[in-house]
Amino acid sequence: MQVAGEGISDEKILVLDFGSQYAQLIARRVREQNVYCEIVRHDLPADVIRKKKPCGIILSGGPSSVYEAGAPKCDPDLFRLGIPVLGICYGMQLACESLGGQVEHCESREYGRAALRISEPAGLMAGLPHEMDVWMSHGDQVSSVSEDFQPLAATASCPYAAVRHLRLPVFGLQFHPEVTHTPLGGTILHNFLYAVCGCEGRWHLTDFAEQTILRLREQVGDQRVVCGLSGGVDSAVTAALLYKAIGPQLSCILVDNGLLRKDEQAAVLAEFTNHFKADLHVVRAEDRFLQQLAGITEPQEKRRRIGYLFIECFKEEAAKIEDARYLAQGTLYPDVIESGAAVDGPAATIKLHHNVGGLPEQLGFDLVEPLRDLFKDEVRKLGEELGLPEQLVWRHPFPGPGLAVRCLGEVTKDKLDVLREADHIVVSEIKAAGLYRQTSQVFAVLLPVQSVGVMGDARTYENAVAIRSVNTDDFMTADWSHLPYELLARISNRIINEVRGVNRVCYDISSKPPATIEWE
Repeated sequence: MQVAGEGISDEKILVLDFGSQYAQLIARRVREQNVYCEIVRHDLPADVIRKKKPCGIILSGGPSSVYEAGAPKCDPDLFRLGIPVLGICYGMQLACESLGGQVEHCESREYGRAALRISEPAGLMAGLPHEMDVWMSHGDQVSSVSEDFQPLAATASCPYAAVRHLRLPVFGLQFHPEVTHTPLGGTILHNFLYAVCGCEGRWHLTDFAEQTILRLREQVGDQRVVCGLSGGVDSAVTAALLYKAIGPQLSCILVDNGLLRKDEQAAVLAEFTNHFKADLHVVRAEDRFLQQLAGITEPQEKRRRIGYLFIECFKEEAAKIEDARYLAQGTLYPDVIESGAAVDGPAATIKLHHNVGGLPEQLGFDLVEPLRDLFKDEVRKLGEELGLPEQLVWRHPFPGPGLAVRCLGEVTKDKLDVLREADHIVVSEIKAAGLYRQTSQVFAVLLPVQSVGVMGDARTYENAVAIRSVNTDDFMTADWSHLPYELLARISNRIINEVRGVNRVCYDISSKPPATIEWE
């Protein structure tokens, strides 16, 4: 199995993860600066870090207090490796405490925007105005620093909002430069990467594609590879990379579980036929999946049953493919982290339905994961580099369990058919309004409630549909889309008039957090 980050770039930044919800976002922001970045566990020994030869180290934020018993700590020797260190929020507090400072709970906590006043506009803070907006999220802060630290910036209630060590290449920021709410945060990260760490920006997706294709040819040799197609960009880009690497040695399997969107199977087949000439197998298993889901309402149990049956269907079809040795999966870097499968990663298992683990071992295949080191936005850019069509590359994400987690309560064919039609109307109207690329994910949800209505002269008691539309850069946080009222009215009118069994449409105006993007 490929180790995450191995052989990807000769210059890299390590993010030590202290449990921050923004750790992945930090890594993405670094990569946007054309520098490869990898997330590792917070307590990685200093000698292991040294062997990885990073250009710099970033200490993430986290929910703990550094002065509490059992709070996560890094190896204090890493500050003396001579490798530049940038601590963010909790990471800054940890760095300052480790090097002679003090951290205390502050009476005036800062959550949200704050005005940062810069006192030393050079080095890390070069090119920034005297005053700028930043995003704060902390209840603790550094109350004092050793004489070796120099303050760089402050807010009204935080005198050490940015600091640097005078003898060691150690810097700290109490605010979050990685979030969009800190508009000039990218400049600070750029200064750290290029001015402090001496990076040259050698991380490019074109180079990644060429290296990955060569690596796949070397790994696979003359063996056959099986790849699952789902209609999403991840599996399509995986197949595209493999096709460029090994051509006719690729076999693809599409499992039609009956939980796909309207006309999804036909669209996948058309795109596959137009862009690949590999061997394609379609497994039609709607009845089997519906039988497994009969009477099941608990969301995680739905996921477990769908995942289990998918493996069974895939195994049965893969057994028909002669000389298949490798299984290709569209695993992404967030999948690796959130599943707890990342090398050096302490993350708890968050998802049950993505592509990390399980299937290769059960099939007896060796695993090929060409996208394992990429984030979703990088996969899209790679798809464009590989010449995949825009409508495929920019298709909105679709959950592994399909419409089963958008059909709340028990899943039946009748309910799925209602949901499919409603969802098709939502997406088609968003596209007609020219907003598909301006929104990140749009879909309909069939609610497990009925409501009273009047249609014609008759009283009705029928289904309610919720519309969900979000905007996000990273899918870790998201805000609901402020769609035009006229568009929402048109969608509602079409669903109620065209989808039999629906008499009420609602619009979800919840952000993530506290809500998730999907309803189950």
